[in-house]
Amino acid sequence: MARLPRLTVAGHVHHVIQRGNNRQLVFARAEDRVFFLELLEQNARAIKVAVHGYVLMDDHFHLLLTPETPEGLPQLMQAIGRRYVRYFNTLQGRSGTLWEGRFRSTVLEASTQLLPCMAYMDLNPVRAGLVAQPQDFAWSSYRHYSGLQSDKRLTPPAPYWDLGNTPFAREAAYSSWVQSGLGSQQVQALTHATLQGWALGSDAFLSQLEELVPRRVRPSKAGRPVRVA
Repeated sequence: MARLPRLTVAGHVHHVIQRGNNRQLVFARAEDRVFFLELLEQNARAIKVAVHGYVLMDDHFHLLLTPETPEGLPQLMQAIGRRYVRYFNTLQGRSGTLWEGRFRSTVLEASTQLLPCMAYMDLNPVRAGLVAQPQDFAWSSYRHYSGLQSDKRLTPPAPYWDLGNTPFAREAAYSSWVQSGLGSQQVQALTHATLQGWALGSDAFLSQLEELVPRRVRPSKAGRPVRVA
């Protein structure tokens, strides 16, 4: 079956996952993560992609991004991906590919899926057994949104602003949201949508997306003929 074109929609939130080839390390030192975040900040500003969140694990990373143009997301990922591979290979004395194929992504309905996705990302180090609490992991955006530090790279999304009328109220509400955790079905839905390239949201949201892009945004139902664009 032919691979569907990548789903990227200007002005909408995208969840991105990029893994190391064969689950190899992509961040060996703290300095590697610092360099990656600098690349992300510089290129996102130049390409006009808002960065809402991130988590940098040892062998993969997650990003939450809103591009201003349909080309913005792939341009950003190509720019930081190629430059980071050159940097990492030079320091590690290695050659060849670092990433497991192309990055995976999904378009999210902001009103229903953005905060769950932020919590999903912030709880990733906890699920992996790296830390007991999300605030103990230094390489995610959780500490910014919970008020423990300021990260100038980040653009808070609208659903975050809706959590309260003051910074303290928003930080407390977000911390409570993350601490309450996510159900296994939410985790599976976010993971599956991102890895498979399907949009995630309500039927109304998915129908709206289908009017904007020349490809399917959700799997076909059993027995339902595939619509030809």
